[in-house]
Amino acid sequence: MYSITKIMAMVDGSVYAQSVCDHTAWLAQKAKASVDLVHVLARQQSAADDASNLSGSIGFGARTALMEELVELDSQKAKLSHKIGRAILDEAKNRMHEDGIEAVTTRLRHGEVVETVEESDQGADLLVIGKRGISAEHDMSHLGINLEHVVRSSKKPVLVASRVFKPINRLLIAFDGGSSANKAIDHLANSPVFKDIECQLLVVGSESSKGAQQLQQAAAKLRSAGFSVDVNIEQGLPEEVISRHVETDGFDLLVMGGYGHSHIRNFFVGSTTSAMLASCKIPVLLFH
Repeated sequence: MYSITKIMAMVDGSVYAQSVCDHTAWLAQKAKASVDLVHVLARQQSAADDASNLSGSIGFGARTALMEELVELDSQKAKLSHKIGRAILDEAKNRMHEDGIEAVTTRLRHGEVVETVEESDQGADLLVIGKRGISAEHDMSHLGINLEHVVRSSKKPVLVASRVFKPINRLLIAFDGGSSANKAIDHLANSPVFKDIECQLLVVGSESSKGAQQLQQAAAKLRSAGFSVDVNIEQGLPEEVISRHVETDGFDLLVMGGYGHSHIRNFFVGSTTSAMLASCKIPVLLFH
């Protein structure tokens, strides 16, 4: 049986942080898993570095004094960022405890989010991240700057949290018969997290498409694991068909294959993944 024993959740100061915590807590309760809360302090441009090309017209003494002030300013900014990061982690940990999750660790990292995910991927079974970070939280037309890179680089399933959490009772699986989609089916069928949840398998394509040919086999695997499964084959543009079903049929979670690792595969499926992440108002669980 596939086991989720540790969940890594990326938290920041955006409005999505609360939802990330709630989605993580829901998963952790279902899987009886521990949680690793991570906040990344991005590398900041040094004010002293910016001032390194000060005009030669400034006297040596004045230049030295100004550089000392800029160095002190950098130090104060770094200390403040550290305090803010620690406060974000403490708040997230308290929320996890309120949701009944006791096995929680926190980590404050310096660097880039993608680097942190790549370094920590082996220790976690699933990653939870918000759709948008603090720099893009109010821009509904764009994804967070780190999200696409994280989803592409992570070797583990990634749950992209929506803006607001709601209990997951119905899930939609966008199934194309590919390796990522079949991995999703295996994960769902063998994990205790999504047991007894109503789901629909949706193939966007013709009756002769790869997904349609494997549809009944995938449905049988889920039914044997205790799922109530409906199947649907519909032609059209994937992002339009999937979006319509999400909006009109009351699903709480979308499951689909993520970005491919090859440039050729990215060209064909990357746009659909990005479109769904950008437009979908429910959480999206992605598999490679």
